[in-house]
Parts: sequence; C-alpha cells; structure tokens
Amino acid sequence: MTALKEHLFDTLKDLVDDDFKEFKWFLNNEKPTIPISRLENADRMDTVDLMVQTYYTDTPRVTVTILEKMKKTDLVKKLSKNIPVSEGQSLISN
Repeated sequence: MTALKEHLFDTLKDLVDDDFKEFKWFLNNEKPTIPISRLENADRMDTVDLMVQTYYTDTPRVTVTILEKMKKTDLVKKLSKNIPVSEGQSLISN
C-alpha cells in the first residue's frame, strides 16, 4: 500500500494548484463521497490518505477516472505504468 500511496502522491504533485482544486472537486463527486469538509483544506498527502481510506484498492481506478475527466492523459499514462494491475485488467477506461 505504501508504494501505491507514493505513486498517487507523485501524480498529484504534477498538478498545478488550480488543477489540484479541480481534482478535489471531481473527487467530491465520486461515490462513495469524501465530505468536502475533509477535502477543503487537504493538501496532496492528506488527499491521498483520504482516497486510500475511502476507496481502498479501487483508488487507482478512481484517480484515473478523474484524470481522464480532466484530460490529463499524460498523468494517466504515467500512473498506469507505475501501478501494477492484475492480468487482463487495465487502469485506463475504454
């Protein structure tokens, strides 16, 4: 789980502040929802922790879904290379 958190953190570090704010907005609209009161002042490290607490092993898929909505395909590709997935599965949605 530590490696996953590190890769997610590295990905969020690549977002400028406005993009990070947009990422949290999309994150607040995912199900289950992370309350906006917990996301509002969360920095990148706190956001990763909240995501892993909420989505567990589904966190990479949620992250990719949001990055795709934001048209951040470079970050999707980077994350997809770093996160191992089971054979026959993909982080990138079709």
